[in-house]
Amino acid sequence: MIPSLTTERLTLRPPCLADVPPYTAIMQSARATHMGGPFSEEDTWLDFCAGVAGWHLRGYGMWSADLSETGEFVGMIFLHRDFGDPENELGWILTEAAEGKGYAVEAALAAREYGYKTLGWETVVSYIDRENQRSIKVAERLDAVIDENAPRTKEHGDCLIYRHPKPEALH
Repeated sequence: MIPSLTTERLTLRPPCLADVPPYTAIMQSARATHMGGPFSEEDTWLDFCAGVAGWHLRGYGMWSADLSETGEFVGMIFLHRDFGDPENELGWILTEAAEGKGYAVEAALAAREYGYKTLGWETVVSYIDRENQRSIKVAERLDAVIDENAPRTKEHGDCLIYRHPKPEALH
């Protein structure tokens, strides 16, 4: 039910229980600060389960990202819509070792294309903390632009909302 996607260097695959420890390490580290963390082990588990459940309940959710050559886990890429969110979201979180190698952009491009072309989404945004320079750079490399007029909920706080272009706008 959960599709796998491949890119030049990555495999986006269904999450499995073996991904919980490295995901927990990310979510309990300073890397999760811009997402409201660091998180407890229980909250990380619930977040992981929600990402997997999204596939069964909505037809989209979280992928584990591995290096195709070695199978090394490098992070999670997700298409989701939290309860009450006005729009679909594209997001990413990587291990520290995977940062700065273009993996987030590569995986996000594949996930975004899946959202638009396979799921038929009309809009995709990324909610990014104003202090999260790494994610801001990823969004900009994806040709996403800040949308000051995008609808938001109080849970979004003062985050930046990056609107992603449709595939046809990039050609």
